Amino acid sequence: MGQLLGVRVAATGSFVPEQIVTNEDLAALGCDSDWIVRRTGIQQRRRAAEGQATSDLCYEAALRCMRDAGVTAEDIDLIVVATMTPDNPTPSAACHLQRRLGAIAPAMDINAACAGFMYGLVTGAQFVSTGSSQCVLVVGADVMTGAIDPDDKKTFPLFGDGAGAALLVPDQPEGAGILSYQLGSEGCGGELLCIHAGGSRKALSPAAWQAGEQYLRMDGRAVFKWAVRLFAESADDVLQAADLRAEDLKLVVLHQANQRIIDSAVSDLAVDAERVYVNLDRYGNTSGASIPLALDEAVREGRLNRGDHVLLCGFGSGLAWGTALLRW
Repeated sequence: MGQLLGVRVAATGSFVPEQIVTNEDLAALGCDSDWIVRRTGIQQRRRAAEGQATSDLCYEAALRCMRDAGVTAEDIDLIVVATMTPDNPTPSAACHLQRRLGAIAPAMDINAACAGFMYGLVTGAQFVSTGSSQCVLVVGADVMTGAIDPDDKKTFPLFGDGAGAALLVPDQPEGAGILSYQLGSEGCGGELLCIHAGGSRKALSPAAWQAGEQYLRMDGRAVFKWAVRLFAESADDVLQAADLRAEDLKLVVLHQANQRIIDSAVSDLAVDAERVYVNLDRYGNTSGASIPLALDEAVREGRLNRGDHVLLCGFGSGLAWGTALLRW
């Protein structure tokens, strides 16, 4: 458990591809539209265009964030991109973004899948809190539609593409910041969400490609149970550490994975449902983009004001998670 005060989210931004893929569109692949809604709450998702990579989505989200903050590329002194679908194994998506922005700053990727933005947020906040950085751009982005097997009828409908960004700056006096946070992992559950080929353990050979091992495989039932338990425990821990209660929260933004997980979280936390932001129905599971995309929409709807308390929680492959309680 940690705390990072004196760090303010100066602005947010997001971007999603133009193409909308509805449940009805997926019916042609043999997916059951009613099953998708009933089991997940997803109505549609966005799909990147041919040749549109993760860093392209990052770039658009970053520009919107920077514009709202009134900063230029010259002001940014650190770039952190949370993604599990970089443009290339190397260089990092963050370096691609740094080049396109024209920033002169160190840049790095973080891969914690659906928990990636939380890891990136805490990492960026550490640099600001210690005085090492004055303007940190944190982006969560993924192009998941290329990482999922179209023949996997229970997994393929869940995911979409998108990007979200946040700009972190010092706050003086130290009113804003992360009042408490928790990062964690349970690597023993790694096989529950895994891409088996394409790394040093197993090359993406023709045989592996033929077997579909380049795609994400998920044990949905086991992941669901883990996520529900994880959120209940982690949210309680960060609230207790900050000496706050659920009724003190103005907004709750969870990783948008499944409506049933979100409903369970509302019940366990005993928080009013209208305080829990949901855009899962429109975008599906966008992995690392999920939380910053939802957070940006909430900000633009006027859901957060200076001094409000917001709870963020991401969870996914690894198995990894991150939960943070922010004073806006």
